[in-house]
Amino acid sequence: MEISGFLSVAFARIAAALMLAAAPAFAWGDVAPALDAAVEDQVKQLALAASRQAGAEARIDIEVGQLDRRLRLAPCRRIEPYLPPGTRLWGKARIGLRCSDGPSRWNVYLPITVRVYGRALVAKAPLGVGSVLGPGDLVQAEVDLAEEASMAVMDAEFAVGRTMARAVNAGQSLREAHLKTRQWFAAGEMVKVLAVGAGFSVAGEGRALTPGWEGQPARVRTESGRVLTGMPSGERRIELAL
Repeated sequence: MEISGFLSVAFARIAAALMLAAAPAFAWGDVAPALDAAVEDQVKQLALAASRQAGAEARIDIEVGQLDRRLRLAPCRRIEPYLPPGTRLWGKARIGLRCSDGPSRWNVYLPITVRVYGRALVAKAPLGVGSVLGPGDLVQAEVDLAEEASMAVMDAEFAVGRTMARAVNAGQSLREAHLKTRQWFAAGEMVKVLAVGAGFSVAGEGRALTPGWEGQPARVRTESGRVLTGMPSGERRIELAL
């Protein structure tokens, strides 16, 4: 399972733990206090458990933020934490807290920062826009994989020979967004069509109806006249998942 999946499981456990601790830990009224130290420690320990499940190479650090001090909250006997819909436990995130037993029902959000450390490529020296990456431009180092939304580049083969779309500083983590998108083929070119299924693959040829940009679906017309959609996967090559 991916690291983000383990984090989701961990925070489901966090929510359950906070619900158990809610009554004694959150005797709130009038203003929003700092998070109870015992509950904060419980949150961190449960989140760090996800790090051990994710593997030895992943080191996860959770920073629990504070509620807005300007909040005025009615007294509450039971506060339930929950994950807001669409929450991604990666980088800056938040946990919802709602009062389920009190004179007034309220809902607030507790900010958290999830840092996921792992080995990835960083620039050995400043790299400017338009420069072409060579084998000596990058080195492996431990970085915060969750520091940016764009994925960190871990494989040198993916990066070497690529053109920089954004400048990076020495020691900065190389991200996919820093690299110019590759065009694997142009509309009208003949391309190899590879259909991949469970335990088999079938190859053929077709003519590209749209340009084949990396990471974007493209359409081809096969020799039989069928129009298929797939993902460009290399020089004049497109893959169809069956």
